[in-house]
Amino acid sequence: MSQEFLEVGAKAPAFSLLNQDGEKVSLKDFKGSKNVVLYFYPKAMTPGCTTQACGIRDSKRKFAGIDTVVLGVSPDQPDKLEKFREKEALNFDLLSDPEHATAEAYGAWGMKKNYGKEYMGILRSTFIIGKDGKIHHVMPKVNTKTHHDDVIEWIKENL
Repeated sequence: MSQEFLEVGAKAPAFSLLNQDGEKVSLKDFKGSKNVVLYFYPKAMTPGCTTQACGIRDSKRKFAGIDTVVLGVSPDQPDKLEKFREKEALNFDLLSDPEHATAEAYGAWGMKKNYGKEYMGILRSTFIIGKDGKIHHVMPKVNTKTHHDDVIEWIKENL
């Protein structure tokens, strides 16, 4: 079964999700003013997700310098996201998508394999959404160690 991610040029699907503080964050909040890096990760406080999030945390000034906000999305509940944010001193919003509706809309929900078992889950992926509200770049697979640099480099060269 091949995964169908959104295509470059498509209008980014709208969403309104609760962040780690229980506040609603919507894609429309950023239209016209910021590029949005929307990244989907499987689970807060796991090794790969922590590595990825800390790289973004440490690059906050670089993202700000290119008019870009980063939003991390996982199926975790807001209280778990709050603990993750506190534990790792994260400085960007983590969004709760427990019904995985936003993940599905972006094509970031699909079949995974782990230790020979198949199951449905979040596919670690990133979508770069321009100020125009359109998908400008899709990263269907990301390296958790270099994700922040890869995204910053792409935005600098293309947006």
